[in-house]
Amino acid sequence: MIQSMTGFGKVTAELPSKKVTVEIKSLNSKQLDLSTRIPSVYKDKEMLVRSELLKAFERGKVEFGIYVEHLGKDTPTQINIPVLKSYYEQIKTASDALGIDVPANWFEVLLRMPDTMKSDVAEVDETEWDVIHHTIGLAIEQMTDFRTQEGAMLQKLFEEKIATIASLLLEIEKYEDERTEKVRTRIAENLQKAAAVDYDKNRFEQEMIYYIEKFDINEEKTRLDNHLKYFISTMESGRGQGKKLGFIVQEIGREVNTMGSKSNHVAMQQIVVQMKDALEQIKEQVLNVL
Repeated sequence: MIQSMTGFGKVTAELPSKKVTVEIKSLNSKQLDLSTRIPSVYKDKEMLVRSELLKAFERGKVEFGIYVEHLGKDTPTQINIPVLKSYYEQIKTASDALGIDVPANWFEVLLRMPDTMKSDVAEVDETEWDVIHHTIGLAIEQMTDFRTQEGAMLQKLFEEKIATIASLLLEIEKYEDERTEKVRTRIAENLQKAAAVDYDKNRFEQEMIYYIEKFDINEEKTRLDNHLKYFISTMESGRGQGKKLGFIVQEIGREVNTMGSKSNHVAMQQIVVQMKDALEQIKEQVLNVL
């Protein structure tokens, strides 16, 4: 079963004084492009988190975030009252000494001063981290499940489109005898016209062989059939096959294009157009396969 690179996971944990939400989002990317947003209180755990994310996700543009909502009156950033008071007294003293009016917007002025706000970055409580770590694991599982579900839908689409191309390939065979007969008739007519003209028979045979080979599509049909089967078997082999499937799609496209240029038959060219339409839908989605 293939997996999609698109995914989403979001799990929230309730702690005594805060609510912690872990969110993971992923979009398609050629390589693993990982970005993390972790509050400063958990920064010393960042390498552990990144290591687990690298193990879980092979490819994709992955955005990971931990978001903390504090409950009650306690907040991580508080006004540093002693420092604020010191600035207040200094400004009043300067005002009296210089004969300058004190500011009308005291708080606006004081809160701009250095160190008037303090952040308590305490060490992580291990019990609290155990809860958050478990939450991260659940979010990873949720996104993996999401990717698997998306992958199942992609796999169904691919199977349908590959089956469509295989069916169209069989339809082409119906017109090959007709096409061969038309070519034979055209050559016979031209020979009748050239009956009174002397020509090099050896050169003519060479040209005939070239002409027949030029319009023969048996090799392309065989290779295309093999590529279609290889695509299905690769897809069924499991996750992590996105790049290989992309290469197989390129090979399928090459054979379809060659058949189109060689067909020299209206009905066959119309079938090739339908093949290209189905293949284009595969191309659009195979970029999203892990």
